[in-house]
Amino acid sequence: MAKAIHSMIRVLDEARAVEFYDRAFGLKVETRLDFPAFTLVYLRNPKADFELELTVNKDRTEPYDLGDGYGHLAFVVDELESEHARLTELGYAPRKLVDFAPAGEVIARFFFIADPDGYQIEVLQRQGRYR
Repeated sequence: MAKAIHSMIRVLDEARAVEFYDRAFGLKVETRLDFPAFTLVYLRNPKADFELELTVNKDRTEPYDLGDGYGHLAFVVDELESEHARLTELGYAPRKLVDFAPAGEVIARFFFIADPDGYQIEVLQRQGRYR
């Protein structure tokens, strides 16, 4: 069976992206591969084997157009409200907390936040399938 190992996003400013993902989600640089035209930065934390690959194209000066096909990344946390408050205090402007209850019963609690390049990130309360 196949195993998911990473997801890649293109970022304009490596230092700004690395700082955001470290401060917001505890992702640290695991591997950094520098090439003449681009750099690949693999981020991870001890909670999962999955990595986030940041691709930095060295000749790029304009922000990327994320288009209408990008969805989001997702992280799960133990304490949603305290994570929301912490990210707010860091100045990252997370959106409002949502109780998702399509049939009347709350099946998920979450909020969204955008990284410095505009990628959307869902932050979910650890429960049910996300234990």
